[in-house]
Amino acid sequence: MNREEKVRTAAVILAAGSGRRMGGSIKKQYMQICGKPVIYYSLKAFQDSFVDEVVLVVSPGDVDFCQKEFVEKYHFDKVKSIIEGGKERYHSVAKGLNAVFCDYVFIHDGARPVITEEILDRAFACVREHGACVVGMPVKDTIKIADENGNIAATPNRNLLWMVQTPQVFAYPLIKKAYEELIMREQELTEKGMVITDDAMVVEALTGHSVRLTAGSYENIKITTPEDIQIAEKFLNNY
Repeated sequence: MNREEKVRTAAVILAAGSGRRMGGSIKKQYMQICGKPVIYYSLKAFQDSFVDEVVLVVSPGDVDFCQKEFVEKYHFDKVKSIIEGGKERYHSVAKGLNAVFCDYVFIHDGARPVITEEILDRAFACVREHGACVVGMPVKDTIKIADENGNIAATPNRNLLWMVQTPQVFAYPLIKKAYEELIMREQELTEKGMVITDDAMVVEALTGHSVRLTAGSYENIKITTPEDIQIAEKFLNNY
């Protein structure tokens, strides 16, 4: 990839989730995988990458803990700030975007530890061409849409379906504008039934800008339930 034209890149890493589906008292981003906390692996990937700076978004009250236990302990000097997240994921993203200024920004879930240099390179090449890019993979299984009674209502064409992952990468002015409008119109959009599940959706809905899909990896899983820890350990042991 040609990087002769220097651009400024940043990453917003989200680690403010409560991880209710994991059970237990330890937040999933702080659980151990192969002897290190889940969040370590995302921070390490961006520390070793071409990305210039990182903002880590954490749960309220966790800033000092994360500064000491992750940033200082592992010498992640690209982490320029650690900030508290908001009530919903999109509030946390908005706060993270306010803490950076760059040409392109990577938004990544800290609960996805199997992030690789190859994924970051593909995403960066894609966003420079299209302005908005998400990584993901085509689904392998047939997907069914259910009705309110649990009956099958429709079967979408599997060839058109992708599992969307992170990082999701955008030209900074584009995503910043989209989130500013989202926060400004939050009550109105909520009342209309809009449910924000990822960053691409914000761009699609509020700017009309198309978002390009590029290959992530089937190993780029999100730690959500206890068995995901064991799966991620196997993937990480391969690197």
